[in-house]
Amino acid sequence: MNMEKRYKIGEFGKLVGLTTPTLRYYESEGLIVSQRDDNGNRYYTDQDVKWLGFLLHLKGTGMSLNDIKRYVQLRAQGDGTIPQRRDLLERVREDSLVEIREREANLKVLNHKIDWYAGKLDKTIDENEDFETYLKRFQ
Repeated sequence: MNMEKRYKIGEFGKLVGLTTPTLRYYESEGLIVSQRDDNGNRYYTDQDVKWLGFLLHLKGTGMSLNDIKRYVQLRAQGDGTIPQRRDLLERVREDSLVEIREREANLKVLNHKIDWYAGKLDKTIDENEDFETYLKRFQ
């Protein structure tokens, strides 16, 4: 008989990198569902590790908690909701790509500012040249 590994909440938390209170919160929000042993103690399985790992990837894209909850609800309704789940994930992907482009643009300015400081320090940029003038070189 193949017994699936059972993880107590503390072990599970260590595996997924979350605290026990966070896991309880996720459970209260319906994102994860623990099982109970004969003594009523909650436990989780390897499938729960994979599921929560996926949810953390969604969170890592910047997906809102409400959207994650919506995704979980749709998933629980079965394969008939695949089009809605796909649409939701496509919207999150587009939002994430917009955020990445914005962050890249901000990093570009930050890199120019760092280079400008370096130029001031090593005297390759005239001491009277301000940052705004320096930036015009790259437009």
